[in-house]
Amino acid sequence: MIETRHLRYFVAVAEMLHFGRAAERLNIAQPALSRQIQQLEQELGVLLLERTQRRVRLTAAGRLYLERATRLLDELAKATGDVRRAHAGHAGRLSVGFIHSSTYSVTPAILGQYHASFPDVELVLHEMTIFEQFRALRENVIDVGILRPPVGDPHLSVMPFRDEDFLIVAPETHPLAGKGNADASLADMAAETFVLFEQRKSPLFHSRIISMCEAAGFVPQVEQYANQIHTVLGLVRAGMGISIVPEVARNLHMPGIRFLPIRETPPPVQVALAWRSLDETPTVHSFRAMVADMFPAKPGAAAI
Repeated sequence: MIETRHLRYFVAVAEMLHFGRAAERLNIAQPALSRQIQQLEQELGVLLLERTQRRVRLTAAGRLYLERATRLLDELAKATGDVRRAHAGHAGRLSVGFIHSSTYSVTPAILGQYHASFPDVELVLHEMTIFEQFRALRENVIDVGILRPPVGDPHLSVMPFRDEDFLIVAPETHPLAGKGNADASLADMAAETFVLFEQRKSPLFHSRIISMCEAAGFVPQVEQYANQIHTVLGLVRAGMGISIVPEVARNLHMPGIRFLPIRETPPPVQVALAWRSLDETPTVHSFRAMVADMFPAKPGAAAI
């Protein structure tokens, strides 16, 4: 049976055309090398090398075999390297889901850094809502999701890595806009009309804002509903009402509106990674580790 060592030994002799120097290169005894080449020729039934006392020369079959053997060894080395890189999370394929709002906060930096650090990993990207990501994770459509907790699925692991405070946003013509950088109390918003995130498409923001207002003693009067942060800001700018949005909304730099901190400082909303607990592939692990390095946990923060 022809083995890899036979190919390596033959290539060494064929390239050096000298058994002694080839044996030194391979760090084996010359008689042992000669026996291995003879075994290879016997297995093939073909003479690969013409040997005289003065020189060694490739036959026509030997030249062809050198070309093919070199190619096979190169492919084997490449396959070995690819497998080792894949095992270490440095190669392969990674399917990532992400929420829309993360595209103007963390996602560009994360994907850019990962692509630069792991160029041999093929990134497959999917813009999805939070609940679409839950389903895609369960159905193996994506490997990891960039989303907002809570997740509430015991089969998924979650790593929060960014907190975003909530802000009040109002048209620049609104009396609130004259407060400059001063904060505003939710209790003073009871008489205002609101642009609110729609419950079906943005249940997290919808429920959090309703809870904030109820804690301040009122139920918001909703003038318009919207699904995305930029749509909410556009409707606020148009004078449809005020709203409450995560601070990432500032990154849109939309003119004609003003942001105000909330005096009651409600708990922030988080951005997190989620992945299947029992299926953390090497590429998921390398992705998660990189994000953890990019966004170090704050002192005292609880790990999930």
